[in-house]
Amino acid sequence: MNKPMNLTIGQVAKMANVNIQTLRYYERRKILRPIARRDSGYRIYDGEAVRTVQFIKRAQQLGFSLEDIQALLSLRIEKKSKCADVRDRAEKTLREVEARISRLEAMKKALKKLIRDCDNKATNETCPILESFEPEVAPPRRNGARKEVL
Repeated sequence: MNKPMNLTIGQVAKMANVNIQTLRYYERRKILRPIARRDSGYRIYDGEAVRTVQFIKRAQQLGFSLEDIQALLSLRIEKKSKCADVRDRAEKTLREVEARISRLEAMKKALKKLIRDCDNKATNETCPILESFEPEVAPPRRNGARKEVL
């Protein structure tokens, strides 16, 4: 594949279908680096930058963190990297995704219950959904004692 050379940040962003600010963020995180800078200070990239950004976006879609993606990019470049290393990271990410799904399922269940409670409410004086968001009021302390704040 012929890699286009001397791409501007705008061209890379367009080709990778991301915002320019995304590329700058990746640069600050040291995930993406321009191959050079013009005398004017403009960043210059090659075609590999587009491939790298597309790699990052696909990995993010699968739940990989930027920290994990940085490690995956290193493994991608490293000649002696082992598929098992990548698999370990994928398994870790899978466990994290499963935990997120579990939390989302719990949120879904709680929201469904709140909606049912609202539907079963005879009056509109108080809304069970809004009430559930209110903080619980701590009972007053006896003898004017104040709770110690740590």
